[in-house]
This record gives sequence, structure tokens and C-alpha cells, in this order.
Amino acid sequence: MKNKMELAFSALSQNESFARVSVASFIAQLDPTLDELTEIKTVVSEGVTNSIIHGYENDPTGVVYISVVLEDDMIELEIRDEGLGIEDLDEALQPLYTTKPELERSGMGFTIMENFMDEMHVISHKGEGTIIRLKKHLTKTKALCN
Repeated sequence: MKNKMELAFSALSQNESFARVSVASFIAQLDPTLDELTEIKTVVSEGVTNSIIHGYENDPTGVVYISVVLEDDMIELEIRDEGLGIEDLDEALQPLYTTKPELERSGMGFTIMENFMDEMHVISHKGEGTIIRLKKHLTKTKALCN
């Protein structure tokens, strides 16, 4: 049986921690390891921060959307915005690439997300926004959502 949650919130940097804790609370029912929980929280933080800083350029009228689907030991996470989109996705996926060096951004967000999850797919269209789809199999679960 699938269990799903969805969030939508203003593109404000203070909402990044809300998103991280909300997703962590939802997936806790699968009894992830501490490392898995930390990795997923980091991935949410990176994705939401990308949407706020790059997608909406800190425009608080933008909305960040998150959905999480739990099924057996699988977590499917989607972080989406309707912001500026990514002009050159191949370039953006390269480690250390950033469009905001003046903000001391490391350019490691996508690399971190890709390393902490089993699958990552990014879809982006200039002027339409970005969707980051991620999947992770947990190593130890109780699968309480059944």
C-alpha cells in the first residue's frame, strides 16, 4: 500500500527547515537508520534551497512543492518549483557549478542529492521551473505504512 503526503509553502529560506523536518517526520514510520534519515533531510534541504535561491531568486511569492510516496522500503521524493528553470541542465549537474558564486554557493547541491539517493532525475524548462525526482531504498524498514 502506498502512503503519500504533499506540501506547498512559500519560497522563504526559513521554510527550508520546515520542509526538512516534515519529510523526516513522515518517513520515520519506515524506521530508517539515522544515516538514512540524515541523508534524506540533507537532500530535502538542498532541493528546497535550490528552488528558493535559483528557481525563485528569493522571491517569497514563489511556491515550493514537495511530495513523498512511501511504499514498502522505497521512498519517492519530488521537489518542484515553477520558477526560472535551468538554462543548461547538463552544466548545472556538474560538481562545483553555481550561478550564484557571490552568495558563496558551493555548487554541490545536485551532487549531494545524487550521492545520497539511489536515483535522481531532474527536469527543467527555462521559464517554467524545475522538478527533482529522487528515489531511495531503505536498508532496514518495518514498513509500518501497510
